[in-house]
Amino acid sequence: MLKKIFFMLLLFTTIFFNHAKAGTWSEKFNRGIDFLHNDISQMYQEHDYDIYVPFHAWHNRLTYDREHLNRYNEHAWGLGLGISHFDSDNNWSGLYAMGFKDSNSYLETYFGYARQWNWTAGSEDQWRAGVGYALGLTQRHEYHYIPLPLPLPLIGVGYRGFNLQAAYVPGIKNDGNVLFIFSRFQFKL
Repeated sequence: MLKKIFFMLLLFTTIFFNHAKAGTWSEKFNRGIDFLHNDISQMYQEHDYDIYVPFHAWHNRLTYDREHLNRYNEHAWGLGLGISHFDSDNNWSGLYAMGFKDSNSYLETYFGYARQWNWTAGSEDQWRAGVGYALGLTQRHEYHYIPLPLPLPLIGVGYRGFNLQAAYVPGIKNDGNVLFIFSRFQFKL
C-alpha cells in the first residue's frame, strides 16, 4: 500500500511539474498552480457539459494470477457528470465526478480534474486523439471510503461530442494494474 501511494505521489509530481518550465521547485510549483487556476477559471466561464459512462476495468493479465482474475469484476458500470472545455489549441480539460462498480463489485467514486492534449483531423477538427492525465480523489470500500489521491495517465479518442477515454491504474502483483475504460458524451445546454 505504501509503495502504491509513493508511486502515485511521484507520478502526480511529474505530471504537475510538466506544465512548468525551468526554475526552482518553488517556481515550478507556483507555475503549475497558476496553470490549474487559470484553466479551471476559464472552464467555469465557458464550458460544455459531460455525461460519463464507465463500463470496463481490464485487469492486466501479466500481473494477476488466475484466482484473482476469476473473482474480480471487470464490468465497471456506472455514471458521472462534469463540465469541460477546449482551449485554443483544441486540448481538452474537465472537472468531473463519477461512481462505478469496482473490481470487488462495491461502489467506487472518483472525482477531480483531467487534461488531454489532442491531435485533430477532419474538417473543423471533428476527430481527436490524445494523451494526458487525471488528478483526482478516489473512495473505495477497502479504505472505508476515505478520499485518497489518485493521479492517473489518460488516453482518449473522440468524434465531435462522443469520446472514448481510458486511464491506467498502476500497481503491483494482484493489485492495481487496471485499464479503466469509460465513454464521455459532451453537449451544450
